[in-house]
Amino acid sequence: MSDKFSEKESFSPKKRVRSFGYAFRGIYNMLRSQHNFWIQLTLGTLAVVMGFALEISRGEWMILALTIGMVLAAETFNSAIESLTDLVQPEQDPRAGWIKDLAAGAVLITAIASVVVGLLIFVPRILALL
Repeated sequence: MSDKFSEKESFSPKKRVRSFGYAFRGIYNMLRSQHNFWIQLTLGTLAVVMGFALEISRGEWMILALTIGMVLAAETFNSAIESLTDLVQPEQDPRAGWIKDLAAGAVLITAIASVVVGLLIFVPRILALL
């Protein structure tokens, strides 16, 4: 009897390439269906444009890129958790709502952190221009 979790799967380049296809399909599905993802992507793009306009440093670019990625990933995790919760518990249930609220809270935490990062990077440069 075969148990998928106890057997060690051999490395396969073809399977690794296929897994990237699944990941890109997930990103495509986020773009197609999640309005908050679009908002966050738009704000991230605006931050990148401001980064070029205000000539931020290499270190600031690294922090900005990680921050944008963190928010987009958190939104993706949130959407996955919400979808899975709906699949497992389609009826109204306070426990399912609690799980969804936790996931949404994680997105809010990353969004607040990204605003703080943006303020720390951009406000001094904007004030210097005035």
